[in-house]
Amino acid sequence: MPPEVSSCRPLVTPFIQSLPRDFPRSVLVNNQSHKYYYCQGSKMMKFTKRKLFVILVFILISLSVVRFLKITLTTSFSAAADAGFAPIVLHNCTTSSPSCRKIPAHAKRPISSANTTVLTKKEFRFLSSLITRRAPCNLLVFGLEPQHLVLASMNANGTTIFLEDNPEKLRTNKTSSNSTRIYKVEYRTKAKQAYRLLKHARQDPACAPHSRRLQKSNCLLALTRLPREVYKRKWDVVVVDGPDGGAPDAPGRMAAIYTASMIARAGNATDVLVHDVDRMIEKWFSWEFLCEENLVSSKGKLWNFRIQGHHPNSTTFCPAKTILTK
Repeated sequence: MPPEVSSCRPLVTPFIQSLPRDFPRSVLVNNQSHKYYYCQGSKMMKFTKRKLFVILVFILISLSVVRFLKITLTTSFSAAADAGFAPIVLHNCTTSSPSCRKIPAHAKRPISSANTTVLTKKEFRFLSSLITRRAPCNLLVFGLEPQHLVLASMNANGTTIFLEDNPEKLRTNKTSSNSTRIYKVEYRTKAKQAYRLLKHARQDPACAPHSRRLQKSNCLLALTRLPREVYKRKWDVVVVDGPDGGAPDAPGRMAAIYTASMIARAGNATDVLVHDVDRMIEKWFSWEFLCEENLVSSKGKLWNFRIQGHHPNSTTFCPAKTILTK
């Protein structure tokens, strides 16, 4: 026996399509109502084109509302989370050094450069955890961002020094602690000169790690005009998150990374952290002067090198270096 065939058709199939080909044209015209049928059990529901259109519009509007609410909630959550990075206390520079910039008391909140990349939440936790473990310590930071000032508060009983070249950031950040100071620094390099400076450092004996004191160095990468206490102190942690390196005419971090490596070799087990290592300059110069074998940990775009000091007879920064050959 052949299977029973229901007289109902799918929702998307016009009823008139079920008529035989030889059905009288007059009847076809009279019954052409453009209705669609849906069969559910023994009941038959009729849907006109107008009803389908209204249902479709309702569904689209509902989806749009749901998506809008989702975007709104996500944005609000991100804004609330990022608010935790804002500094609670900003301090005034109190040193009598001519290199120290006095910050006005009415300074506004810092405005970062378009090329500046801030620490992510995970990177900030990673860095703050290291500072907390080593505090109180001597902390040197190349760069000046609101996040960095929070690090200074974690090192309350230690000494924290910031080195910044951007006048806007120097105006908009302040400190009132004797143990935290902000100094203005000048860079003579450009990011577009990175390869030439790297080649120079490999060939010039003045750039070798065993050369004379950093402030008297003739190496083009050496920062020789920093405040005197930067050269005298033994630094426990050095953070390189400045200067700006996001454009060819920006100062770049070549000199900061080289100087950090020299300072670290004069200390005792110094942690040097370099941010934005996804960029070529930061990666090249970190491998060249801080060395792959000294990389102890990382998080995101933040690398942590542990430099053991006191190597007066060393002729190269990385004896085991196998990359970036001449």
